[in-house]
Parts: sequence; structure tokens; C-alpha cells
Amino acid sequence: MTIDSAYGILLAVAMGILGISVLLGLYRIYSATSAAERAVVGDLVYFAAIGILMIIGIQIESAIIQDAAMLAAFLGILATVALARILTRGER
Repeated sequence: MTIDSAYGILLAVAMGILGISVLLGLYRIYSATSAAERAVVGDLVYFAAIGILMIIGIQIESAIIQDAAMLAAFLGILATVALARILTRGER
């Protein structure tokens, strides 16, 4: 087994794990009882999708896709902070 094939297998496994987490997260969003649960799981699904996008960018060696994924991750972090402020009603 060469390093390239092991690297490809590792990326495929990571893609599979992230795909399963997205599917389980979507199910949990559907079955959640409160808005806070939906928001937290929605955040998980968002970042798992960014991980999938990053793996695709690595596999096809596209710097543009990787940059877009990093920008989306940065915006996701800001959205998470804003959501935390909303859920805690601004308390620190």
C-alpha cells in the first residue's frame, strides 16, 4: 500500500463519517423538541458539511474550494457566537 492510496482511503473514511453525522443531525433536527436543540444540531450539520466541502477540495486539489470552506467556517463561528448570545438573552 502506498502513501497516496492510504491517504485516499483516510479521506474516504473521513467523508463517510461526516456524511453519517450530517444524516443523523438532520434526523435529530426533525425530532428535536426545543429550538435550542435544533440550533445546536443545525450548527453541527453546518460544520460537518464544511468538512465535507474541505475534503472535496483536498481530493480535487482546488484552492478555491478550500478557501470557500474556510470562509464559510469563519462565518459559521460568528453565527454560533451570535446564536449563543440570543439563547442566553445576552447574559455573560
